[in-house]
Amino acid sequence: MIQSLPVSYVQVVGVERITPRTARVTFAGDALADLIEDRPDQQMKLCFPKGQGAPVLPEQDADDTYGMRWYEAYLAIPEADRPWMRSFTVRAYDRERNEMTVDFVLHGDTGPATRWGRTARPGDVLGMVGPSSVYARPLPASDWLLLAGDATALPAIGTLLEALPAGMRAVAYVAVVDAGEEQRLSSAAEVTVRWVHAGEELTDVVRAAELPGGARAGAAWLAGESGTVRTLRRHLVEERGMPRSAVEFSGYWRRRLTQDDAPTEEDLAWAKERAEVGSP
Repeated sequence: MIQSLPVSYVQVVGVERITPRTARVTFAGDALADLIEDRPDQQMKLCFPKGQGAPVLPEQDADDTYGMRWYEAYLAIPEADRPWMRSFTVRAYDRERNEMTVDFVLHGDTGPATRWGRTARPGDVLGMVGPSSVYARPLPASDWLLLAGDATALPAIGTLLEALPAGMRAVAYVAVVDAGEEQRLSSAAEVTVRWVHAGEELTDVVRAAELPGGARAGAAWLAGESGTVRTLRRHLVEERGMPRSAVEFSGYWRRRLTQDDAPTEEDLAWAKERAEVGSP
């Protein structure tokens, strides 16, 4: 359920292929200045049109505090016309220019976001739901930080590393297809990045890793394919002894399923556990 998320429109003003499989798209929009905050890992949803020039989305009611009526109206749009909705991370925001950049991982599949990202050009318009501070999840306080994820998590990892202070220690494990997909990541912190290429398993690499400090003094941020995230979290908590509350985790996508598919029982159980871990 979408709650407390503003709905707006953004227009493409620039497209750059930063790696063979990653397109960096720059958007402008009147609402961006009020929506984008100075914090890392800001999540939002982009809405892609089905044939029409721009996605058609329901109007918002000022008193629809939690967005429930808006979401019901969105679902009431006939499926043939209902825009696809996919989750993304704000990679960067230029407040002076009022421009937001978003990285699109161009998978080999034919999903709507990939199809759009391959042909995106200035003037294209998408709908945007969020971002909102309601869903902000600060990293747990720790002496050191582990970040792990696949290419879909790379934009968020980049923002998190950029936000770390000098003197902080961090290690990042990022799974990408090959060396051509590696990106330059900047940080004031003391950071080690280990790129994991095809033929290696992210879970195996993290299991074999010598982490920078005692597990109970560290924290972790995990994102990417849901099954991999679950395995990594269990390893850190059950085998490394890291406190559950010190592991922030999010399944961005599921094998053989899309965000249009209903959540499985395991998805619902993990969503509940994630909410419980994040609650006071």
